[in-house]
Amino acid sequence: MAGRRRVPGVPVAARCLLLVSLLVALVACGQGPAVDSVRAEVQALLDQRADAVLGHDAAAYSRTGTRAGYDSLSEVPLADWSYRVTDVHRTGDTATADVDLGYRVEGYDRAPVTTARTLRLSRDEAGRWSVDSDRPAGTSGRQLWDQGTVRAVHGERSLVLGVGQPDVKLRDYAALADHAVPAVSDAWGPGWARRVVVLVPGSLEDMAGLLGSPASSYRGIAAVTTGETGAGAQAPADRVIVNPDAFGMLGDPGRQVVVTHETTHVATRAHTTAATPLWLSEGFADWVGYRGGDRLPAEAAPELARAVSHGEVPAGLPADEDFGFTGDADGLARAYESGWMACRLIAERWGEERLGAFYRTVGAHGQRDGAVQDAMQRVLGTTPEEFTMEWQAYLREQFD
Repeated sequence: MAGRRRVPGVPVAARCLLLVSLLVALVACGQGPAVDSVRAEVQALLDQRADAVLGHDAAAYSRTGTRAGYDSLSEVPLADWSYRVTDVHRTGDTATADVDLGYRVEGYDRAPVTTARTLRLSRDEAGRWSVDSDRPAGTSGRQLWDQGTVRAVHGERSLVLGVGQPDVKLRDYAALADHAVPAVSDAWGPGWARRVVVLVPGSLEDMAGLLGSPASSYRGIAAVTTGETGAGAQAPADRVIVNPDAFGMLGDPGRQVVVTHETTHVATRAHTTAATPLWLSEGFADWVGYRGGDRLPAEAAPELARAVSHGEVPAGLPADEDFGFTGDADGLARAYESGWMACRLIAERWGEERLGAFYRTVGAHGQRDGAVQDAMQRVLGTTPEEFTMEWQAYLREQFD
């Protein structure tokens, strides 16, 4: 038959043996079954490691490899801790594993926080794998326990986790958070978890490490809140992450405003979507932070007051890009202050309940286009153009 050629001088049985050997060699080169076997072995090892973390079994943890990181976790109240191996790259008796770590903090996380890790492993003469190192993968942010031993302080409505901070400071953060939670509930309503997790790293650089960003992005920013906009009730709890360098420069009233502001983001997260402009989400958080205080607008919004008093009334509400941390510091301040004054106007002109309804209606729109216009028409009975003119007049009234 055309296309068939005999191998001269090689018997049929030998040719069959040759083909089998070639197939074995190809499988070995592709390393499919071999990698799957190693992956299963590594997964079993990490399952043992996870059980040791949850069982507070230091000896069992040490049997799985390096003990690094174990003691740093001892005070973190964990409800769950698990690894999922996504890929293994083996070279002889060493391997690198790509792993998703999932964990839940007891009493706060309704779903696991998931973060990518890179583990390096080695195999002993008996064929047993062990973990040599466990680090954040690529651009993934570090976890607090990657930075040192975590101390935990439990407030009435809060959990504060800190590294490199004295307990007395952590208790101060818990007191601020415990005060913020009912203040936010009074302004927003009770329909949220009504508790908050606060992370206090040792420095600005450590804060940036938790966020996987350069420190320059957060210099002068006292705190940020992490979380997924529009997250449902089963999402992990947001984390309020403090910049101890900037936070330490604030007085007591300013610290409370910051923590209440960030707690507001936690409360409103489920109603904050892609449709919500930053002037509204940040302005509302500031409005709650200052609500009930005695600071005058010119004191709380000095940059905006200075601009308006010099005849520089903003042409419109700030755009999302005006809230970038890496831009002009004065411009960033004016953006926050402008959003706050817009929410303050709504609360005074239409009432606090309408302000909350406006926020929820904007978030429910589903997309940015038309969200503010629709909510202003339905909730406030006005248009963005009319509102902007009223807001500009309000700024002149407060700051001229």
